Amino acid sequence: MIQFVLADLKRFRLGSAVVVLLIALAVALGTTITLQERAFRLGSARAAEKFDLIVGAAGSATQLVLSSVFLQPAALPLMPGDTLIALTEDPRVAWAAPIGFGDFVAGHPVIGTTTTLIEHTATGFAEGRIFAAEGEAVIGSAVDMELGDRLVPTHGLIAEGGHAHAGIAYRVTGRLAPTGTPWDRAILVPIQAVWHVHGLGEDHDHDEAGHDEGHDHGHDHAAEGHDDAVALASAGTGDHDHDHDHDHDHDHDHDHDHDHDHDHDHDDAQENGTHKADEAHQPHGGATFDPEAPLDEHWQAGEPPGLPAILVKPRSIADAYLLRQAYRQPGQTLAVFPAEILTGLYALLGDARRVLVAVAIGAQVLVAAALLLVTVIQVGQRRRQIAALRAFGAPRGAVFGIVWLEMALLFGTGILCGFGLGYAAAEALSQGFARARGFPLPVAFARSDLWSLALLTLAAALLSALPAWIAYRQPPVAALRD
Repeated sequence: MIQFVLADLKRFRLGSAVVVLLIALAVALGTTITLQERAFRLGSARAAEKFDLIVGAAGSATQLVLSSVFLQPAALPLMPGDTLIALTEDPRVAWAAPIGFGDFVAGHPVIGTTTTLIEHTATGFAEGRIFAAEGEAVIGSAVDMELGDRLVPTHGLIAEGGHAHAGIAYRVTGRLAPTGTPWDRAILVPIQAVWHVHGLGEDHDHDEAGHDEGHDHGHDHAAEGHDDAVALASAGTGDHDHDHDHDHDHDHDHDHDHDHDHDHDHDDAQENGTHKADEAHQPHGGATFDPEAPLDEHWQAGEPPGLPAILVKPRSIADAYLLRQAYRQPGQTLAVFPAEILTGLYALLGDARRVLVAVAIGAQVLVAAALLLVTVIQVGQRRRQIAALRAFGAPRGAVFGIVWLEMALLFGTGILCGFGLGYAAAEALSQGFARARGFPLPVAFARSDLWSLALLTLAAALLSALPAWIAYRQPPVAALRD
């Protein structure tokens, strides 16, 4: 019987291939939707699992998570820097690390933070060491750079009008091991470097260097006003008005005449992405960037400038909820659990998935109905073959089995090919997403997929019985007479 069925399928191989292809495409549509939605849930949950609590300024909780965890560029409002002091001194906090963003190198986000964040969230170093000076940087595993490279940051993306910071460069001292998160594409630098590059936090440096004598009270207020202006720019993707004021200040400030010598270096930085850093630079009037300056990660009240976000590790689950409640102050700060925000996104994604699955099921039903119509017509056209089988002594059960097995093989092959095509499509989509967003989406079958396969196989077996039943009931004498 098997040999007869295979020979029959070979004789009608073109039609059989079309049937298998139609079934495979219909099944692949639903499989791709299911696998891709599950991959997004798993990938995003893994990317956020090391960040228990995020504190930021009052605003959009969703955007705070997208920017802090998934490193999506956005202009976040700034909260007072003293929030960092309060968190680090809170007995309910195991550790707290600030993050600052706004700069890029070759499309990779430059994230200002502290050694605390790297030590508690990274899985180790693939090579090199952690940064130990203001002009040093640590790169993620997916950053295509080498140890010792000098990186010139741009304020915002070049494609969106960003500009290179003249006279500023970081030296790569280490590469982190892969984490499977968007941070694999990030470049981590000391937060004090980000502040200094953007003209923030200069009062603290002047106090430690012993240069307070030349700064009167009026100058301090002017510097604070300047800090507020550039702080908003440092959280976004570019500020051309600030650039104009910056250039104007350079033209009238005799203390910064040497900065005009960096015009050609600025052009080289935009072209090549690297730059030889000087020993000390003053990119924004008054703020000093010194690549050799040692790290200072101990601040007093009033010293840290405004911050877009702080990543917090509570000591316990109870402390996490208490901290979230304490830092949810209307109009001031916002504390969120990344998992809580992702759950809301998953709910929206689940609604979209249900719609797409309904569309996929509708397509599968239409394909099944069309194939049934074709197979019924085919059985009618094969009446003489069936009658000949009966005339040579084949029992009704054998005729039923031949037709049923032939259709079941076509349907079953199409279903298996559909699962394979669906997996391949979901894997391709996930790889494209990983390249664009920086974190992988793991595509894998689950136990529920086995149930789906079983249900589709059962449905295929039942549908195959319809043309087999029609062949079973055909009278051989009438078929041969026709």
